[in-house]
Amino acid sequence: MESPVTYTELLARLASVQGVDEFSVVFDSPYLLVDIEGWQSREGKAQSSERLSQPNCPVIALADADSALPPEIDLVAHTEMELTLLTESIQHHSVAVAMLVSLLRHNEHASLEDGLFAESLSYSCLQNGESFLNWLAQNQLRKVAEEDFSSLVIMDRHQDKLTITLNRPYKRNAYSADLRDALYEALTLAALDESITKVIVQGAGENFSAGGDLTEFGEARDGAFAHVARMTRNSALLLNQLKAKTEFHLHGACIGAGIELPSFSDCVIAAPGTFFQLPEIAMGLIPGAGGTVSILNRIGRIRTAYMAVSNERIDTETALKWGLIDEIS
Repeated sequence: MESPVTYTELLARLASVQGVDEFSVVFDSPYLLVDIEGWQSREGKAQSSERLSQPNCPVIALADADSALPPEIDLVAHTEMELTLLTESIQHHSVAVAMLVSLLRHNEHASLEDGLFAESLSYSCLQNGESFLNWLAQNQLRKVAEEDFSSLVIMDRHQDKLTITLNRPYKRNAYSADLRDALYEALTLAALDESITKVIVQGAGENFSAGGDLTEFGEARDGAFAHVARMTRNSALLLNQLKAKTEFHLHGACIGAGIELPSFSDCVIAAPGTFFQLPEIAMGLIPGAGGTVSILNRIGRIRTAYMAVSNERIDTETALKWGLIDEIS
């Protein structure tokens, strides 16, 4: 593991294009470890406000849990063990992590639509990347038999309340293309019918959702078409429109899309024992169901990056403390 650069040295490098370019996966610098001691001084903050750019790799600080952090930091490790976990993940998937932190920096200041657009482009690009193709080669997954589209989502209307249930329990409610379309149709109904004042989204079986259906991964061979398809019938936009009247009731596994989509809602309730995970970096990808917008807006850029790069399971207590969920019930 490389020795950290000082915060002053970091700022000096970021003050010029040439200095920024030195920190890049292209030049075998997959990450940059920074000693942030002294950054809160008046001189340090003044220098920080004058920076021109950020490096094309994650900037990591080793800091206490309660430490204030400078804006240049992308990831924080609170222990040497966490630092090792992060750096090993970055070493294995350096391009995906570089794209992730660049995307989060962008989306921190972007509109919802611009953030989703940038995420889709980044995700579609990584689908043709070496890291993801290697993951595909090592994970040949068998697709389930053709399913009844009409049964993938169950809708139950009672007066002004609509309950939407994801209904693939035999696949842990994995978010397939058909399930995406079925959820989109149900949310469209909720958006068009003004007499519906409350929407509850839940999952059948032992888990809310185990995320994207892995048996469909790798089907998109055309990155440009994959991007256009991803931006069509996008449930994230509908969920944002409906966020004030939508509740997500989560339980069991909430992986990938299983927490990215609920995070658009203003009310996320999780049962005790629920866990949350963003595993995409380990596949050479990034969160692609809107998480770089929705989760970012809930828990911030640094914690979102930590979830994705570490691939750790986040328990309900931590999720509540961070603001990823609103209630344990």
